[in-house]
Amino acid sequence: MKSVLRRVLIPVVAVIAGLLPAVVAVDQASALTKMTHSQAAAIFRAAGITWSSSGGCSDWNNPTCTSFTNINDSTVYGVRTLKQASGCAVNITGGTEVGHASGTYSHRNGYKVDISIYTCVSNYIRGTFTRIADRGDGAQQWRSGAGNIYANEGNHWDITYYNCGGC
Repeated sequence: MKSVLRRVLIPVVAVIAGLLPAVVAVDQASALTKMTHSQAAAIFRAAGITWSSSGGCSDWNNPTCTSFTNINDSTVYGVRTLKQASGCAVNITGGTEVGHASGTYSHRNGYKVDISIYTCVSNYIRGTFTRIADRGDGAQQWRSGAGNIYANEGNHWDITYYNCGGC
């Protein structure tokens, strides 16, 4: 019941009050739930989201795999929100597997995914979100209304989900 309230009632009230991004961010940050690879894969599959890896595997201890082990539910639902809002194809190329940079809001800690650069999704990100300062490594960045960060790393989008983006 609490999950239903968190995912449905709070955002509805927030939309009415005009506070959706802040409420969702606070709500999601305080109640992270980790998912198994299978749980996340089932949600992605149902939403029409694909994933691939250079190793053709999902072992989170192998850097050539794409794993969703211990991914945050807000990250999974954030990718689903991107897919639904944009109407674009979304292919995940990086999840929680080893081999990414460390840090609190890292891939390994379940906050980030990498997705393929497709014209449709790139146009959506650039046309819908706010351009912000480049990242320290020079990657161009955009911030969604919910506060999630989309960084163009040249051959993929590196996305940090602080919340699910209004799921």
